Amino acid sequence: MSATEKGTAPNQPDVPPQMALFQMATGFWTTQSIYVAARLGIADLLKDGPKTSEELARATNTNAFMLYRVLRALAGLGIFAEDEQKRFGLTPLAEPLQSGPNSFRAMAIHLAENSSWKAWGNLLESVRTGETAFTLANGAEVFPYYAEHKESFEPFNEAMTNLSEAVIKAVVPAYDFSSIRKLVDVGGGHGALLSAILKANPSTRGVLFDLPTVVEGAKERLAAEGVSDRAEVLGGDFFDSVPTGGDAYVMKLIIHDWDEERARLILKNCHSAMVDGGRLLLVETVVPEGNEPSFAKMMDLQMLVMTGGRERTEAEYRDLFAAGGFKLTRVIPTESPMSIVEGTK
Repeated sequence: MSATEKGTAPNQPDVPPQMALFQMATGFWTTQSIYVAARLGIADLLKDGPKTSEELARATNTNAFMLYRVLRALAGLGIFAEDEQKRFGLTPLAEPLQSGPNSFRAMAIHLAENSSWKAWGNLLESVRTGETAFTLANGAEVFPYYAEHKESFEPFNEAMTNLSEAVIKAVVPAYDFSSIRKLVDVGGGHGALLSAILKANPSTRGVLFDLPTVVEGAKERLAAEGVSDRAEVLGGDFFDSVPTGGDAYVMKLIIHDWDEERARLILKNCHSAMVDGGRLLLVETVVPEGNEPSFAKMMDLQMLVMTGGRERTEAEYRDLFAAGGFKLTRVIPTESPMSIVEGTK
């Protein structure tokens, strides 16, 4: 009998159910404590060595006693370490909260900053009404809201960039792109994924496609990566159309943002644009069947709350592909929570 069937927490067979539920339900205590440390830049302030809460409070214009209590709690979780002089220093868990490449700081801020926090506070209303929690909480869908609120967009954008780099490192070696002549990256941002694929596959040419305001800085990125001679940059809206003539179309963490109707529309536009026999490649999490814990299942709730989109099972992707004119051929795991969902026209 599994832990789920016995009514105990997965991977915690000896924890009483009430205590296991208490630990789960108070997870937001940790979320907000990490957010405070990330927003204040505490890890950056400790890069040269340990400091007291008084020193950190002066540097961050905060209350030393209140800050001490937050850092003490985080140190109890292994995030920072308190020494006998009540100074706090970095630990392996605290180091990713420093600013820079592959940092987790922006993600920690994005997950708990005001618009996201209010959205999760409307989860019950979302379940009751079927409306997106972010829209209920903030009065606009997430992407139009971010266009008007720089303080929310900046950590989101940086968080997605850092996440993207990690995903790309897992995706590129997991799939054989070498036979693709023309690859269209739909919703490809500044071209990080396309650049990595083109660098690894010298005979492949690419098209980077995203909103005109998004791709403005892409040419510099492609030039810096040494692939600008094989990459075309085009602006547009994938709900209207996508560039034609590709024999493969890739989308990384795009389809999960959208409900079934809009997801089908994007896939149909790709279907219309690609050559006969073309391939569709979606980089997404795939929800496993059964009761086992899964990052994809929790990410699905993030989509429910933030965008109105969803994560999908393999069977649900098969149905979505069919509605868009594709046959799902295989799901390829990567060394990350993401898989490559492949379909053919």
